Amino acid sequence: MVELLGGKYEVLELAGEGGMAKVYRGRTHGAAGFARPVAIKRVLAPLSQNPEFLKMFVEEARVVSELDHPNIAQIHDFDRDQTGEYYLVLEWVDGLTLSEWREGYHAHGNHTPWNLTAAIGIEVLNALHAAHEHMDADGRPAPIFHRDVTPQNVMVSNCGVVKLTDFGLAKAMDRSSITKPGFVKGKLSYMAPELTYEAEPSAQTDVFSVGVVLWEVLAGEKLFKGKDPLKVVVTIRNMEIPDLSEFRDDLPERLLEILRKALRREPAERYRSSRDMARDLAALLRKTEEVTDAHVMAQSVRWAREQTRTRASEPATKPFAAQEALARAGGADETVPDTSIPLTRRK
Repeated sequence: MVELLGGKYEVLELAGEGGMAKVYRGRTHGAAGFARPVAIKRVLAPLSQNPEFLKMFVEEARVVSELDHPNIAQIHDFDRDQTGEYYLVLEWVDGLTLSEWREGYHAHGNHTPWNLTAAIGIEVLNALHAAHEHMDADGRPAPIFHRDVTPQNVMVSNCGVVKLTDFGLAKAMDRSSITKPGFVKGKLSYMAPELTYEAEPSAQTDVFSVGVVLWEVLAGEKLFKGKDPLKVVVTIRNMEIPDLSEFRDDLPERLLEILRKALRREPAERYRSSRDMARDLAALLRKTEEVTDAHVMAQSVRWAREQTRTRASEPATKPFAAQEALARAGGADETVPDTSIPLTRRK
């Protein structure tokens, strides 16, 4: 007999672990043999007795339950187990994190396709805009800022859909701060400079984080480096941002301009909203002939996963253009090979 959380959630295996919690792949059981995959998130044992972290965990459940958007991983349930510890049941996204997707390309010395990277960025920005424009039950503005947009918190599903996850560090404006003085939350290397001075989060701080994420996915390396957190903070404050053209020469100048604007030091000089940045990226993609729909994105996820399963010493799968892949697919009964993703050889 398997003990089920809440009488219906079966914990299958550990799927990931962060600084605050562990995420398990699970299965929910219902009547007449009904079952579906879910993600089960639990606070790490050493932190389960820490009131500060428990507040953050409860806040995540509250925040995500109020957000309904196709690019935000949905919450299914929030409860306590038999020992009284909280657990969060979320939508299970079967696919790769953006970090894993990037590594799939880089495993064999390939750049990530800039057009697919931009398409992923658009969906992340759309998710953030929904959170930033959140209204309370009375119709009053109650913006929610993510504050922890990283490549690990962006999922690209096997169906080619992008999902933003982990609102554990989000803070709704209608709630008092749960941050102790001087305690900086979020992964340092993705934080906007003003947050290192304890400024309030805003749409511009999330836009900056998206800029860092896209920069890293395109460049193939960290932007703000350093093992010492204090050195990372100094690097962010100094805004030591190399030009992406130093890493690859295939990026459109307009894309570089968009990222430069997102990564401006002063919040007022960045995009006023995540929607504005998404619109500029979409306008750029409309000028290209490359396909970036969910079908091609799904093929990209499968291709990237396959590359991580092979040794780095082996040659990468031979690439060809997305349009050619779609043309070869012909009709609905045919399938597109996993090699159908446009790749760019790194220098």
